[in-house]
Amino acid sequence: MKATELRAMSAEDLAKKLADLKQELFNLRFQHAINQLDNPHKIADVKKDIARVMTVLSEKNA
Repeated sequence: MKATELRAMSAEDLAKKLADLKQELFNLRFQHAINQLDNPHKIADVKKDIARVMTVLSEKNA
């Protein structure tokens, strides 16, 4: 996910996307804990996406 795509979204859409990403991160961590996660690098990718969304949200709120 690119920051330019996120900047085109509304604040409501970004908040929804953030909630979805946090839920996905929870699920990935759970899968990792019980050794069912195929690609552990996916956790880092989701964390970076969360950071991007939070950055764009703070830009829109400022």
